[in-house]
Amino acid sequence: MAFTGFSAEAIEFYEQLGADNSKSFWADNKDRFATLVRAPMVELTDALDDYGPFHLFRPNNDMRFSKNKPPYKTAQGAYGESEGGTGHYAQFSADGLMVGAGYYAMAKDQLGRFRQAIDAEATGAELAALVADAVRRLNASRPGCDARRSAPERSSISSPPPAPAPRGTSPDARAAAG
Repeated sequence: MAFTGFSAEAIEFYEQLGADNSKSFWADNKDRFATLVRAPMVELTDALDDYGPFHLFRPNNDMRFSKNKPPYKTAQGAYGESEGGTGHYAQFSADGLMVGAGYYAMAKDQLGRFRQAIDAEATGAELAALVADAVRRLNASRPGCDARRSAPERSSISSPPPAPAPRGTSPDARAAAG
């Protein structure tokens, strides 16, 4: 089946889970999760198969090592890795759909080429232009950080997502903010 999007009811499901993250809520609403969240996420990842294959994360938190986590995640995430090592991430929550891409752990030869491209005058400027928005957001989230200057020290690169729309806003307002 083709991906047609996530419904307002799916956002409502995650808002309700955020308000009542309990085993009883989950038991009463597990079918809603499967229909409203999981099925559309499977459709989305099937549509993005050129960037995958994708793995969907489980909905429950692992409680073995941290007892102060809520039992269920308030987002459905999926991760896929394409040939060459580029990672692709999609997440749906009450805040809407968030996607990202990057290299988490480059191979040594990729890392060498990446650092040379940053250092080279022509490609460094081109790379800076391509990731200007990501650099601006990274710098804003880390006072005193110059992402281009620190880039040669990095072994990974990704684009941070934009800030989510405030909770309680309508799906139309969230779409306009994203």
